[in-house]
Order: sequence, then C-alpha cells, then structure tokens
Amino acid sequence: MATTIHTPKNTLTKKKWLAPFALITTLSLLLIGEAYFGYRFHQLSYEQKRIKEDYSLSNNITFGIFSVDRWGEKISAVVDRRVKGFRLTTKQKTEMRKGIEQELHGLVNKAVSEVTKPQKTLGGKLKKLAFNSFVDVDELHAQVPSFAKTIVTKITSPASLNRLKNVAASKVDELEEQTYDSTDTTITTVEHNIYQKYHVAGATAYNSWVETKLAQIKQDTLQCALGMLACVAIALMLWLFLRKQVQLHVPLFVMSLLFAVVLLTVGVTSPIIEVDARIKTLELVLLGDKIAFTNQVLFFQSKSILGIIGTLIEQPKPDAVLVGILLLVFVVVLPLLRIVARGVHLACGHLFGSPKVLRFLAFDLGKWDMADVMVVGIAMTYIGLNGILKSQLSGLNIKNETLNTITANNSALQLGFFVFVAYVIYAKVLSFLLKRIDERNGPCE
Repeated sequence: MATTIHTPKNTLTKKKWLAPFALITTLSLLLIGEAYFGYRFHQLSYEQKRIKEDYSLSNNITFGIFSVDRWGEKISAVVDRRVKGFRLTTKQKTEMRKGIEQELHGLVNKAVSEVTKPQKTLGGKLKKLAFNSFVDVDELHAQVPSFAKTIVTKITSPASLNRLKNVAASKVDELEEQTYDSTDTTITTVEHNIYQKYHVAGATAYNSWVETKLAQIKQDTLQCALGMLACVAIALMLWLFLRKQVQLHVPLFVMSLLFAVVLLTVGVTSPIIEVDARIKTLELVLLGDKIAFTNQVLFFQSKSILGIIGTLIEQPKPDAVLVGILLLVFVVVLPLLRIVARGVHLACGHLFGSPKVLRFLAFDLGKWDMADVMVVGIAMTYIGLNGILKSQLSGLNIKNETLNTITANNSALQLGFFVFVAYVIYAKVLSFLLKRIDERNGPCE
C-alpha cells in the first residue's frame, strides 16, 4: 500500500516567497551598485567639464593671440634677449672701421674743399694761404685709418656696449608701457583666480596638472560606465536563467525598470557631446627668435541632453523654445512615463477598472518616445559639426619661413552619449520582454 507524503503548508508558503525575496535582494544589490557607479560617473563627467571650461577660459584666444599685452610681452622678451646678447664679431668691427674711414675721408675732403675754394675777403685769403702752407692733405688722409680704429675700439668697449644696451632696453620698456590693452587686468585676474582655485603656482604647473587630472578622470569615468553596464548586463542575464520561472517574471521586470531609470537619468544629465576647436601652435619668427602661442582655444562647449534643452528654452526665439519643450517631453518625460506605466500595468494593473489608458501608456505610447531618434540626431549633429570644424580649421593651417600655425579639432562624443545609447537599447529589450509577458498573461484588449 502506497504511503502519501504531506508537505506542511508553512513549508510551501516559505518556498513561495523565498525565491522572489532572494531575487529582489540580488537585484537590489545590483541596482545599488548601478546607482553608485552612475552617481560617480555623473560627478566625474561634470568635474571634467568644469576643468575644461576653466582651461579654455585661461587659454582663450582673446587672452592670447588677440591680446596686445601678450604680444608686447613676447616681442619685448625677444628684443631684450637680442639686446642683452648683442656682440660685435670681428667681421662686423672691420666693416664698421671701413665705414668710419669712408666717412672720415669724406669729411676731410669736404673741409679741404671748403677752405681751398676761391675767397673774396682778406681773412678768407689769409686762411687759405695758411692752410696751403701748413696742412698736408695726404697726411690727413693717411691718419684716417688710425682715427677710425681708435673710434671703433672706443665704441665696442664693454662699458660703451652696456650703455647702448641699457638705452635700447629702456626704449623697448617705454614702448611697451605706452601700448596698453584693457584686457590685461582681466587676464591677470582670471589667471590668478584659476591658479588659486587649483592650488598651482603658474601656467606651466597648471597645464601639467590639467593634463594629468583629465587623464585620471577619463580612466575613472570609463570604469564607472563599465560598472553601470555590467550591473545592467547581469540583470539581463537573470532573464536567461529564470526564463522558465514564470512566477518570478513580474518582480524581475519591475526591478529591471528601475535599472532603466538609472540609465536614463545618467544619460540625460551627463555631458554627451563636446565641441573643442583650438589653435594648437602658432609660431612667428622675429629677429631670428620664435614667438610661440600654444593651445589657444577658439571655441569650447560641453553639453548634456538636459543642458541642450535648457539652452533652447532660454532662447528669446519662440521656435527655439518650442523645440526645447518638445525635446523635454519626447526624450525625457515620455520615457519616464512609459517606465512607470509599464511597472504599474504589470504589477497592479488588475486593480484598475479600465486599463485602456494604462495599456496605452505602457504599449502604444512607444511610437511617441523619441529617445532613439535623439540618438540618431546627436550622432548626425556631431558628424556635421565635426566636418564643418575640420573644413574651417584647415584654412588656418599655415606653414612658411616666418609663420607656422597648426590647428586642432578635439570635438568628441562623450561617454554620457553611450550611456544614453545603452538606455535606448535596454528599453527596447524591456519592451520585447513586456510583450512576451503580456501575451502569456492574456491577449491585449
């Protein structure tokens, strides 16, 4: 006779809620991890944006190539080096002596011709007679080389050269003081505030710090992005392992929606595109020395999706405001509304007497969700801007004997864009899963 085994009721109840509890706990830990990585990603992205904005301000072309004072400082430095380093070579001394000899011979000839010309007065005739009697013109010309040598020796002595250098340097300083640019005070104030903000001593230390810091932020931001995507990927993998556990699909889907909220929030608030055009190097040859300007920023902007929307809404033009509002509605509000509607429909849709509105928000509203269109729009905008900048900057590249300019287009899509793309893909996967669950639970009305 067969023996019937009765499973206690409390054991069945325990098994019924234990699996969902373990699932929700696991997903909650993953969600906390995704939220942490998303928060750090957002912080690092805006820190990078802030550093680049300060750098672009301190290296703006207005405070560099377009500043009279900056040109004055560099030209003055070149002239000062040339004046202080001035030395006469043996060849130059020889040429100077020959020039002085030529001038002295000319002076002697002029003096002789003035004295020996026909005289009408008695005094003039007596001077001419005395000159012809006591002065030997050939002897005067013979003494010219020794006079010229003495003059050159006196002029090229260290004391004389130092006096000449001091006079030249003082004239250069006087000219520099007379050339006043109203931006000088602004430049000094901006640089002082930025250097003080980042605790650096000067331009060289600041540039080195920025380069090192941005490299570290880039690495940390990438790690946070990968951490977020890893949490989402693990959550998606659970669908494969639990595909036959129908009773767990509802809590799994509702928790998956929270992962989508984090992705969407990070994607729309973090910088997605960066436009950076600059003159990398400008070198001008002056008096054999190079006057150089480096990393002169022509234009810099870094925007998030919300930043773009905010900029449009703040415009005085009604059409720009309308575009901004439409983007806000179709890219931010509707995706959030769909996420909430999906969760409510699946978790407690039976509590609503007329679920048509709820089903419309969860299913049919997808045709108005423009997040995927936004991805294409951002990509096309970047391609267009990049092409225009490259075309315009190429015309500024000059290379000849006296002038050399090299431009750089550092515009790029930021990691925030790829996080937003990840949200769009993830949302498509969730739409597919929701339809499968809904078809299994019953036909759509």
